[in-house]
Amino acid sequence: MLKILIPTIMLFPTIWLSNQKWLWTTTTTQSLFIALISLSWLKWNSETGWATSNLYMGTDQLSTPLLVLTCWLLPLMILASQNHMSQEPLSRQQMYLTLMTSLQTFLIMAFGATEIIMFYVMFEATLIPTLMIITRWGNQAERLNAGTYFMFYTLSASLPLLLGLLLFLDYTGTLSFLTFNYLPPMSFLSSGSMIWWLACLMAFLVKMPLYGVHLWLPKAHVEAPVAGSMVLAAVLLKLGGYGIIRMTTTLDPLTKDMAYPFIILALWGIIMTGSICLRQTDLKSLIAYSSVSHMGLVAAGILIQTPWGLSGAIILMIAHGLVSSALFCLANTTYERTHSRTMILARGLQMLFPLTASWWFIANLANLALPPLPNLMGELMIITTLFNWSYWTLMLTGLGTLITAAYSLHLFLTSQRGPTPTHIMGLYPFHTREHLLMAMHLIPVILLISKPELMWGWCY
Repeated sequence: MLKILIPTIMLFPTIWLSNQKWLWTTTTTQSLFIALISLSWLKWNSETGWATSNLYMGTDQLSTPLLVLTCWLLPLMILASQNHMSQEPLSRQQMYLTLMTSLQTFLIMAFGATEIIMFYVMFEATLIPTLMIITRWGNQAERLNAGTYFMFYTLSASLPLLLGLLLFLDYTGTLSFLTFNYLPPMSFLSSGSMIWWLACLMAFLVKMPLYGVHLWLPKAHVEAPVAGSMVLAAVLLKLGGYGIIRMTTTLDPLTKDMAYPFIILALWGIIMTGSICLRQTDLKSLIAYSSVSHMGLVAAGILIQTPWGLSGAIILMIAHGLVSSALFCLANTTYERTHSRTMILARGLQMLFPLTASWWFIANLANLALPPLPNLMGELMIITTLFNWSYWTLMLTGLGTLITAAYSLHLFLTSQRGPTPTHIMGLYPFHTREHLLMAMHLIPVILLISKPELMWGWCY
């Protein structure tokens, strides 16, 4: 754990002491080294499930893929931000990089925590850099409104979680993840314990977000700069899924009775947000709503409480993290050239940028879960689990899959195909940096097909 955490903390002096000319190069190189070292976590030797460096930090098969995804994303965020930050003063560039690095530090400590209170503190700490990135570097005046939504939705749901954890500590005498599997099952099913169950999970359901408490997400995504959108889609939403998986192991008998309305809401959300995507004109808004749709499937898979559902949820979280981040990068490259996020105004770009159109095509196919990509593997496992639980869910998940295919193709055809408008003149070509960025998103997705057990969780 320390071999990753110490170099990440040492990024702060690198950022503030580097020469202006080499600032972006040195930070990208160092963060890429950290990402490469983090791959060593994937070599699993432990038979007990946990590999702990001390009592407070450790990794297991659930947190390892999410930790590697977190480390892999920082160099990609730096690469994606380089162009639009180049006009800013040096101090602002350094502040921007510092916020992104502090976000990675908090996320590593959240995913690596073995104590719930430490996980809770780091879970809350990620709010601060994200909020600053959205409200300071967002594109429009609505960014303050988006920041307010983001802050209040997340905080109002997470304060009951703290009270729930303190009650849990009083009841069991421990808050360590290491001992959770050995605790006796909860023995009460009163109305008070149901409120406690809701308090423990609501913070994570809002963070995912579950349909109904998702209104902060499209606003935050649309207003955030590219790095904010990438980290929100790729890692911060996964904090919610990770938290639910960790907590439901302790809330065992209650979950069977309490999960019904949330599973129904998640499945209904897949159809509703997919339908919203079909009517979107804004590029980033469409990708943001598609994230809500995919996370609904993840929430349903986790709350079913079967090994297949859990495995499918972890696989879909990792695959969605890389693919949605790639889509936000592509949306940003289009915005930087056309200065518009309206899809119909930027159509016909395939004639101008054929290689970029192929990146769009691969990313959209991954988003609609084309075989044999890991997105399909995750979705199939969750849909199979849901079908085994109740036959009626197949109507909702099947319709959701069709709508996902429809809006993914709508996104590609509207933004890339058709005649190039006459107002699109003098667009500068795509940089090698941007092609490298897309390759570093999509090559891992393709490579994961050959070794999916890296992200299966405990189930192999």
